[in-house]
Amino acid sequence: MEYLECKPSLPLAASIRSLWYACAPDAPHERERVLPNGCIQIVISLAADALTNCDGDVLTPLPAAILVGARGRYEVVHTRDMAELVGIVFRPGGLGPWLRQPADQFFEQSVSLDGVWPVRDVRDRLRAVAGSSRKLALLDSLLVERLGGRELRMRPSIQCALAGLTRHSVREAAQATGLSERRLYQIFREDAGLSPKLWSRVYRFQRAVRALHSGEAARWDRLALDCGYFDQSHFSNDFRAFSGIDPTTYSGRRGPWQNHVHF
Repeated sequence: MEYLECKPSLPLAASIRSLWYACAPDAPHERERVLPNGCIQIVISLAADALTNCDGDVLTPLPAAILVGARGRYEVVHTRDMAELVGIVFRPGGLGPWLRQPADQFFEQSVSLDGVWPVRDVRDRLRAVAGSSRKLALLDSLLVERLGGRELRMRPSIQCALAGLTRHSVREAAQATGLSERRLYQIFREDAGLSPKLWSRVYRFQRAVRALHSGEAARWDRLALDCGYFDQSHFSNDFRAFSGIDPTTYSGRRGPWQNHVHF
């Protein structure tokens, strides 16, 4: 198994959080939960000509390159898709400079990348290169090439709101941006793909996931307060809403990837 994650080059860094490569062809289990992280990403299979839709009891094929919208709950993926993948993780609000479609159009959806952002020969070029580092370097250069010298800019109001939502309520974040709550909801959904309230909850949930994955030995009530929850019950209910499992189960099943939990 191999996993490599890197930061994008400077021209891309304003809108892209990371590029990643995964190669895990021999997983001992069939499915995994992928926990929501508040981001939109692109996933490209280099090993097979199709990915797998596990939404429901019947497995159906997905294109080999997909855009995965922001989510408000976990997603189930088939481990056969992890044979070899590359991905692009956008910053919240970072998809807008690349696509004309509002980001909330893809909320909890996995859509064909060719339908919204034709990749032409990108997949074939990545498959032709050996080594994870070289593949990610090529992916970075292809994105810079697609950028065509444009400067990537996110809306300043979104950047301000994101900073505010890590510490304050939606109302306070709206006041900091000089927008009404209604207007903030509208542009936040358009640019980040989910509501500011939901994004704030996912951000808090991810703080807890990071702490649990690191193996920090803390009482649940202390961890809940440290991550911004009212109490342990609030923490447990929110954790289950996003992950489908309780914090104890997550801790017992945590593997090498923070946001993946096997069944």
